[in-house]
Parts: sequence; C-alpha cells; structure tokens
Amino acid sequence: MPHVGVLGLQGAVSEHIKQLESIGCTTAIIKKPSELSSLDGLIIPGGESTAIKRLMDIYGLTEAIQSFNKPIFGTCAGMVLLARDVTGNPDLPLGLIDLAVQRNASGRQRSSFETSLTIKGLDKPFNAIFIRAPYCLQASEEVEILATHDGHIVAAKQRNILVSSFHPELTGDSRLLELFVRMVIMNGSKNSSTA
Repeated sequence: MPHVGVLGLQGAVSEHIKQLESIGCTTAIIKKPSELSSLDGLIIPGGESTAIKRLMDIYGLTEAIQSFNKPIFGTCAGMVLLARDVTGNPDLPLGLIDLAVQRNASGRQRSSFETSLTIKGLDKPFNAIFIRAPYCLQASEEVEILATHDGHIVAAKQRNILVSSFHPELTGDSRLLELFVRMVIMNGSKNSSTA
C-alpha cells in the first residue's frame, strides 16, 4: 500500500492518519519540506486555512508542496489552500486546482451540518460533515465535478488533485479516502511505467 503523508501544522491531522492506517496505508505527519520526498501522496487537512498557510510559509512548505507533483487531497481548509483563487485572500491559495473558492461560505461553526451526498465514483451516498465549509464559486472545464450541494461544488478533481469542502475523516466511511488512494496507486503505476 502507498505511503501517504498528512500535513501536520494545524487541524484534523490524527483523524486522517487513523483513517489512512485503517485501510492499510503507511503514514507520516509532515512538518518539513525534506519529509515530502518519501511520500506517494499527501493530504492537507481541514483546520484554519490562514494559520496553516502562515506556518507553511514559515517552514518553507509552500513552494515544496507546489512542486510535489504527486496526488494531493485537500479537505475543507485543504481545498481552500489548493484552489486557484480565494475570495478576499489573494496570497492564500497554492493554485494547484482550477477552482475559485470562498472560505467559510456555509456559515459559522454553529451552522455546521451533515447531509447525504451523492459522489461520483462512490456506489452509495456519503454522509458528508460540513464545518464552516468553503464553497467553490467557479471551476474551469479542466475540473471534474464529483459532488454538489445546494448548487455549489463540494468535491472535485483535476489531474492528481482531489478536494472536498467537507470532512470525510470525521466519519467511519473511508470510501472517499480509498478513492484518493486509488489515484495515488495509479500515479505510482504511471511513474513506474515511464521509468
């Protein structure tokens, strides 16, 4: 199984590690650029996007992640950080998926909610947990939309980047993470076939 890292600067790190290990992945908590080289894939977790980006800049991780060139899964704040544009925060996004995103679009903490979501690639609906969730305002034609809620894109994929505006790691359902791990395995096969 692949070796997948979780960016460990702030946010829901242990929840992702637990879910990755439950499906047989080996894991690492990533805090330095040098730790990226051993990974097959990376997860940027939910948390506070401004705080995570500030720490990424301090530890030299911003450019290292932009040039990582392997599958990355961004959940909630991770989706915000991977986007092309973030409303009102031009210095925030890494520009790795062609989405324009608004932070905290679903409201404050007390507006958090759960809903049953149909996600392309999953056989049955997924119980999605939204906490101060971002919404995608715009996507280019290069982006594959995997799920929408209330007219907004809440899960999407472009090349080897996967994002969700909700928190799959807070459920007992690992199917969305398994979808990401399949992307990681396919990326490894592609690399080994060209080596």
